[in-house]
Amino acid sequence: MPSSVPYVTYSIVGVTTVMYLLQVASVYFFGYANAVSQIDWLEAYGARINEFIRAGELWRLLTPALLHASIPHILFNMYALVVFGIGLERNFGHWRFLTLYVLCAFTGNVLSFLLSSGYSVGASTAIFGLIGAEGIFLYQNRKMFGNQFGRAIGNIVFIVAINLFLDLTPGIDIWGHIGGLLGGLIFALFAGPRFEVEGIYPALHLADTREPREVLTGVAAVILLFGALAMIGIFHPIAP
Repeated sequence: MPSSVPYVTYSIVGVTTVMYLLQVASVYFFGYANAVSQIDWLEAYGARINEFIRAGELWRLLTPALLHASIPHILFNMYALVVFGIGLERNFGHWRFLTLYVLCAFTGNVLSFLLSSGYSVGASTAIFGLIGAEGIFLYQNRKMFGNQFGRAIGNIVFIVAINLFLDLTPGIDIWGHIGGLLGGLIFALFAGPRFEVEGIYPALHLADTREPREVLTGVAAVILLFGALAMIGIFHPIAP
């Protein structure tokens, strides 16, 4: 298995934490941007708010993943990011993992934009994508995991099922989570690592046989599909 310091995971945790501290500081120094909804200034300019996305503020399809609504919110998401991110980054590689994370933040916010009203923030869109990518990675490399595969994939299915059930709680952005999950599944299906044993005994090693063009295909598939959904949300709104 590949092994290296997961500095992308740690960097995302660091940047997201700094952003939350800036959110808190903006309220401390300037008050809420919207006192009724208790939206801070970074949320006002970065949350997924449909009317502003339709007005051309397309960065809101990414920036919500850097913002959080409370301390428990960010703590839970950063914990989940570390739990799933470290292993995925070591297997996917730094740049492919970063691409996965950004794409899943995008796909989650696109589906949320298309099918949800109100506003939303949080890294859980991207984290659900990591969970989906983990499931595809396990399936595509099931021979390597042997008897451990069944238990590992069962855990992934259980985690997804429990979290989607909890998403039925009012105030939880279920469409954002489903969108992130779908983004991770699609990207990993095309671009996730496929390991094979190479070399001559005893100098055996695992090599990723995934071609760079397949990774590019995965990126293109996700962007084209969810880009089209974003256009539908802009020009033919479903949610208010």
